[in-house]
Amino acid sequence: MNFLIDTHCWLWWLSEPERLNATARRQIAHRRNAVFFSAASAWEIAIKAALGKLTLPEPAADYVPSRVSGQGMIPLPINQRHALHLEKMPLHHRDPFDRILIAQAQMEGLPVLTADPHFQSYDVKILWAGRRRPRRRPSKRGKTP
Repeated sequence: MNFLIDTHCWLWWLSEPERLNATARRQIAHRRNAVFFSAASAWEIAIKAALGKLTLPEPAADYVPSRVSGQGMIPLPINQRHALHLEKMPLHHRDPFDRILIAQAQMEGLPVLTADPHFQSYDVKILWAGRRRPRRRPSKRGKTP
């Protein structure tokens, strides 16, 4: 299975794997699965580390690439196609990092491994990673072309 890992799930996987459900941990660990790590996640981590909202054991510029590579994950760059797709997406959620991850998942045909219930509002397949399953959100799901 191929999937895109959400930033918080990647961070949990590295430092607090017990925050992920057992299925999510198995999916990430399974060597036959292709786990994609977005440049948007690297961007989010770098910003939060610079603002002091995230503490890492080393600078983000060293931490992120070494862990992505060490875990056998596949870096996913942000390209124009991904960025321009944002125009077609409904504004259910305004977090720019989440929105670009969703756009990438839609454009690349990848499910997203996440524990963020906001993702349910979009037309994207979700691999639920949280310990508790969220209540289903009302049908605000906007289909994107």
